[in-house]
Amino acid sequence: MQRAIARYPADRKRSASMPLLHLWQEHFGFISDHGICWIAEKLGLQPINILELVTFYPMYRQQPAGKKHIRVCRTLSCAMAGSYELMTNLSTAAGVKANHHDTGMHNPESKDDAGEFSLEFVECLASCGTAPVCLVGDNLQELVLPRSAGHVLQRNQPTGRPLAAAHPYERRLIFKNIGRQGWTADIDCYLRDGGYEELKKAVTMARTDIVNEVKTSGLRGRGGAGFPCGLKWGFIKPDEKKPVYLICNADESEPGTFKDRYIIHEDPHQLIEGILISCFALNARTAYIYIRGEFPEGARILERAIEEARAQNLVGKNMLGTGFDCEIYIHRGAGAYICGEETGLIESLEGKRAYPRIKPPYFPAVLGLYMSPTIVNNVETLCHVKHIIGMGGAEYAKLGRPNNTGTRIVCVSGDVQRPGYFEIEVGAVTMGQLIHEMAGGLKDGRLLKAVIPGGSSAKVLRASDTYTLKETQPDGSMADRQISINDIPMDFDSLAAAGSMAGSGGVIVLDDLRDMVWTLNNLNEFYAHESCGQCTPCREGSLWMKKITDRMLLGGGVVEDPKTLVNVADNIAGRTICAFGEACAWPTQSFVAKFREEFEARAAKPAPPPLPPEYTPGELIAANGGIETVPLARNPGWERAGTAGVI
Repeated sequence: MQRAIARYPADRKRSASMPLLHLWQEHFGFISDHGICWIAEKLGLQPINILELVTFYPMYRQQPAGKKHIRVCRTLSCAMAGSYELMTNLSTAAGVKANHHDTGMHNPESKDDAGEFSLEFVECLASCGTAPVCLVGDNLQELVLPRSAGHVLQRNQPTGRPLAAAHPYERRLIFKNIGRQGWTADIDCYLRDGGYEELKKAVTMARTDIVNEVKTSGLRGRGGAGFPCGLKWGFIKPDEKKPVYLICNADESEPGTFKDRYIIHEDPHQLIEGILISCFALNARTAYIYIRGEFPEGARILERAIEEARAQNLVGKNMLGTGFDCEIYIHRGAGAYICGEETGLIESLEGKRAYPRIKPPYFPAVLGLYMSPTIVNNVETLCHVKHIIGMGGAEYAKLGRPNNTGTRIVCVSGDVQRPGYFEIEVGAVTMGQLIHEMAGGLKDGRLLKAVIPGGSSAKVLRASDTYTLKETQPDGSMADRQISINDIPMDFDSLAAAGSMAGSGGVIVLDDLRDMVWTLNNLNEFYAHESCGQCTPCREGSLWMKKITDRMLLGGGVVEDPKTLVNVADNIAGRTICAFGEACAWPTQSFVAKFREEFEARAAKPAPPPLPPEYTPGELIAANGGIETVPLARNPGWERAGTAGVI
């Protein structure tokens, strides 16, 4: 605990709240009231400051779990692969009464009478390509078919699919070592392959030159928003007097997205090198890797990699003899999707609930961590920095398309033969090539019905629609071109023009057997669960949308439901502090618009008659000619109010 506290500034001990809660729960199995008070006293806080974290972050428990605790992913890709059936079979095999329904509604945790097993539905575990998946203790088990539930209860070893070799359409930079024969995650292997040479080159460059190389490269953030990385870095003043912080956003929790997991597990030193180059460029002496709590093994791998780098004088005091000091620390989250939003992440790192901040004025590059300038970049984005320094920004910009440069890792899951990850030049591969060639096409001869192209918050694209893209003609003019979904290039601008977004790169494929009401209900449950609750439209509206699609699935849909769904979504988007409002509204808006016939078929009941109007007390008395009064039974305590008291 003392080592955990030492990772944060001496006057910012509150940041150690979550690490201490993790340590306490790992030791005792749950967070007791005594633990809350003990940690609060240790950090000079009030118990309420710790209790608010325990009740906000889903991974913290106030009651002991079973000796073997199993967390089953229930989000879309896993649900499509059978995770609800898996949960049912696990419950039966373990003798646990599960607190969930077949429609997907669930309560978090249930235990058998003997306390041997406990089961819990959780949100996305970022392994959608190997769905369904579950965490048994801290071990990830992948491709857990429902019929294998008994084996899950008996064994506790991590399982998974062999890492895939590169497809001919791929152009691997970030993933060049993933699945490579003889490759290991230790620093000796990394150094033998030329690792940290780009860092050694960077420390000989002027800081402004490094930033300019990133600007020249045209690199856009790979976390979801696609904001130009060099432009973001340029917000940090060269003569900044306050401490500058770099935060690596490793909170990979967008359903359908699973690229960062493989970087962390298989090539952690690539990430460490990208962070160190970025820190040197920004004059940031401290970097935090905010890694989601569901990546316990990933956190251990990164801790080990940091210590290996420290032993080589790459991290810590006087890095590579340059006089530049740089520390990297791991900070584990505890299961809140909202921490993927950069200001929510900063609030969480400061030891608070992850309530996003209002921008302006709280742009992280100006007022970020501890009210100091802060750059927040995604795992994949920081890895690209290493390659930009290695090949030069201009050379990197030749990859991909203008304004869509470099390579991009896309993750394909759902109804395809070969789900997995693919690193492509941005825009060099079309949606059809990705699905039908790289991912092996649809299952069992099924037809393509829809695609969610950028993680669960991206608007769905219907396969039967045509899409309009603008193209530059030989004379420089712009003209519209009508294309099918298969011809959409996989880049930021083309997907935006098609009415969706590239987002986090999570492509979820839906075939013609999928029920779109069920699909939207699964997404609505995710967003209702993950709303931080700070903004009323999002807190209330996300739950309303879930309740409406719940009702439609259970046969109670009324004719007004599709209209009501869209109305609720319209009143969330654009009315919240952060982009979560759009993230939860866009699926509803697009699913109902694209597949209205399916929603209307589930909403056939007539609307109930309106409620009678409400009257004021005066209007009621006037309408009824007075209201009878009844003397109160005598009670000495009432006499103070007067003897004429009546109802």
